[in-house]
Amino acid sequence: MQPNEPLRLSLSNITKRYPGVVANRAVSLAVKPGEAHAVLGENGAGKSTLMKIIYGAVKPDEGSIQYKGQSVQIRNPQQARALGISMVFQHFSLFDTLTVAENVWLGLDASLSLAQVASRISAKAAEYGLDIDPSRPVHTLSVGEMQRVEIIRALLTEPQLLILDEPTSVLTPQAVDKLFVVLKKLVSQGCSLLYISHKLHEIRELCSACTVLRGGEVTGVCDPREESNASLSRMMIGAEPPALKHQERTPGPVLFEARHLSLNKEDQFGVNLSDIHLQVRAGEVVGIAGVSGNGQRELLYALSGEDTRAAPEAVQLGGQAVGQWGPDQRRQAGLHFVPEERLGRGAVPSLSLSHNMLLTRNEAISSAGWIDTQALQAQAEKIIQRFNVKANGAQAPAQSLSGGNLQKFIVGREIDANPKVLLVSQPTWGVDVGAAAQIRGELLALRDAGCAVLVVSEELDELFEICDRLYVMANGKLSSSIQRKDATVAQIGEWMSGLWEAHASA
Repeated sequence: MQPNEPLRLSLSNITKRYPGVVANRAVSLAVKPGEAHAVLGENGAGKSTLMKIIYGAVKPDEGSIQYKGQSVQIRNPQQARALGISMVFQHFSLFDTLTVAENVWLGLDASLSLAQVASRISAKAAEYGLDIDPSRPVHTLSVGEMQRVEIIRALLTEPQLLILDEPTSVLTPQAVDKLFVVLKKLVSQGCSLLYISHKLHEIRELCSACTVLRGGEVTGVCDPREESNASLSRMMIGAEPPALKHQERTPGPVLFEARHLSLNKEDQFGVNLSDIHLQVRAGEVVGIAGVSGNGQRELLYALSGEDTRAAPEAVQLGGQAVGQWGPDQRRQAGLHFVPEERLGRGAVPSLSLSHNMLLTRNEAISSAGWIDTQALQAQAEKIIQRFNVKANGAQAPAQSLSGGNLQKFIVGREIDANPKVLLVSQPTWGVDVGAAAQIRGELLALRDAGCAVLVVSEELDELFEICDRLYVMANGKLSSSIQRKDATVAQIGEWMSGLWEAHASA
């Protein structure tokens, strides 16, 4: 920051109310030029709302904004981008039917041709190690690949203030390292960052300032480099997250497995599954690690019943050949599934939480087909209370919840069903440290009750914390399994490139 240079951004007493909730209450925040500034808080603390106000996507009810020393009213994202403010959203703002290049083109200078935009995407992707094909339709991308598109789109605007809302939630450790090189370079060049993450070690590595929100209000300002994970947790949630109790135990019989599962991709940008062998036993948590886009989505579709093209015997559930059973048949046999896409696949955005129960649960439906609305509401309220979901009751639309709170509800809905087998993709994506500890603890409790749990996650720390055994996925193939106690992060990272043959253990 140069002498007498004004603050890049200054918020004064920002307040935003919604029916039944005050998202932000008299929030003030200051960001210097060339500063990486973290905004920390538990799910529903008001972080995303505050970022959307800065980006012009939400209008505040009270308060003022200064940008580069000038009072501004940011009426829409287009005006924000014109000022030099860009944002990477937690929930992606991409059109599924358009290509990567077409999505990026929408937010850039209209004088550029689509070919020029595609060329710039490729150059920026190569420069920052964010591999993506500009010609791919967005609906063929994994969540991690969509995240890359959002980041590249923001970088192409050459921002002076870059807002990042959970940018690494579905990136591998290697990809995070590459992204941090990019972000530190941007900061050194004078760009300011507003950085939201629940990964406290990231905040301490990247940021030199931190504003903590709790219940929509500022509860503290600090330099995170001078804090510990424990002290940051206390500032954020008022306590340290409970330690997980992962006790070694002998698993029971195989409840779920894939045998010689091979499937051709359904679209040109998908991944072929090649001779997948996978077993999950009663009373164990099995993890699948891997870089996003290596066949995890195709595998989960085949395992959950969304894709029924496999040979019947290629997927076994409780000794039954279920490869061509649909999701409902598999649920009736005891298999439940948490997809990585929260809105649109895990929940219908416009439906209430209670009605979203009906997507995978039928206890409130009578034999005659009538819905017992009181029982349904009680079911939803039970999950809201058990998993501490911050929502305006069971009638709140799914889309009104913060990402982390919706994740808690969806995971809770499936755990509460007492499944025999549970498939979970990215269980703690965008979830705060306290909620992540609770979800992981609930998964371990399921395991201890005899459930077979399969977790697909791009967070190696998470997999090492809760899993008994690990597989790695690369290029549509699955490694042999390795006991978690025998694995190292470096080894699993190497296997993510497909280099497991020389080290594989049964």
